[in-house]
Amino acid sequence: MKDLRKFYINGEWVEPESSREMDVINPATEAKFATITLGTVGDVDRAVAAAKAAFPAYSRTSKEQRLVLLNRLLEIYTQRFEEMAQAITTEMGAPISMSREAQADVGTGHLQGFIDALSAQPERETLYNGDTLVREPIGVCGLITPWNWPMNQVALKVLPALAAGCTCVLKPSEFTPLSAALYAEMLHDAGFPPGVFNLVNGDGLTAGATLSKHPDVQMISFTGSTRAGRAISKDAADTIKRVTLELGGKSPNLVFADCGEDLEERVESSVLECFYNTGQSCDAPTRLLVERSCYDRVVEIAERVGRGQAIGDPATDGEHIGPLVSAIQFERVQGHIERAVADGARVLCGGPGKPAGFETGYYVKPTIFADVDNDMAIAREEVFGPVLAIIPFDSEEQAIEIANDTPYGLAAYLQTGDADRAERVAARLRAGAVHINGCGMEYGTPFGGYKQSGNGREGGLMGLEDYQEVKTLHFG
Repeated sequence: MKDLRKFYINGEWVEPESSREMDVINPATEAKFATITLGTVGDVDRAVAAAKAAFPAYSRTSKEQRLVLLNRLLEIYTQRFEEMAQAITTEMGAPISMSREAQADVGTGHLQGFIDALSAQPERETLYNGDTLVREPIGVCGLITPWNWPMNQVALKVLPALAAGCTCVLKPSEFTPLSAALYAEMLHDAGFPPGVFNLVNGDGLTAGATLSKHPDVQMISFTGSTRAGRAISKDAADTIKRVTLELGGKSPNLVFADCGEDLEERVESSVLECFYNTGQSCDAPTRLLVERSCYDRVVEIAERVGRGQAIGDPATDGEHIGPLVSAIQFERVQGHIERAVADGARVLCGGPGKPAGFETGYYVKPTIFADVDNDMAIAREEVFGPVLAIIPFDSEEQAIEIANDTPYGLAAYLQTGDADRAERVAARLRAGAVHINGCGMEYGTPFGGYKQSGNGREGGLMGLEDYQEVKTLHFG
């Protein structure tokens, strides 16, 4: 692994202009394992200049040439898969089994999805009126990614940019720089030309804001908090650049009594889905809305599952959950839990403080609250930890009303044994994805949200199109 103090610019690992450094901490041990440099305005300017210089030639490469590069990257990533899994476990605390099955797997899954999308996309189309439509790369892209699914978000931004013929500058989360540096090595070895991909570490206030404001950047793609998404949109407004955002969520999970004999299985999987990745997923089903007639039974099942959720060392194989990513995140989650207790939510399991035996590391207790009102903060604010709020409802209409009573709209979940109800309710849920009876999302399916969960879509053909301009040709 290259020295993380350096930046990858114009095909080389270079010394930064900045002298400001930050220690990177293993969240399971609280031990420093690396040091990164936090880039300055000048560092970002240098990376953007390299991307701008590389754009004219790379934007004219053929689809076949770009597919060769992407397929070579797929070979290299597959060869170095275990390195990526270990890096993510070290930097953000995902248990190694999960890193292999999901956190690192996205690097191959999304890549194949974009290879398929680019292969299938026509380069020229004749419109119904006889005019011709072509798609071209939008230009230099600034890509800002979070720590919770580090490779997932890097892949969903870098890959469509490169597939479309764009050049880019990546600013990964300063908490998870290891996986991004490893990915830069893979892109270099795959043969992408100098300047096509660049990496600068840094914080949002300096490196992120500089990218967002930069006059030579034509597009910003950001994943993170809604608060930061607002700031990026404002910074980008003066240059009228394209902005795609994947932001926060407070996803409802509607459980109807007509689940019948499947009720226990559906509730168990719902609780475990909320706790997955230690709750650090923007689309986690954190509000469990339960029909009154089966409410007591669901509460009983949820409490049992919550108390049985294992916690463990992320370096060890298993189905346990690991720590939160940082001390900052630990304190935030503790604050949400303490406020919910003060607001009168009933604690079924967990609660404030660290779990016994995990005094070192940013571990939290898997926590479930019952008898929650949708006006409580625990039902309205994104927690980003293994915390579930259970809310009763009396009718289908009320369930839909509660589900949509949120500023977010990233995902929704629905548990029902009635196929007609599934179609009817899903049509009225204001969310970018509705997961019915535990079904997940496949690679290549567009991902994104309604309302304050963002705009644009990531993944597959629609994710590729976000990085393209449309041009019409009018022949006489």
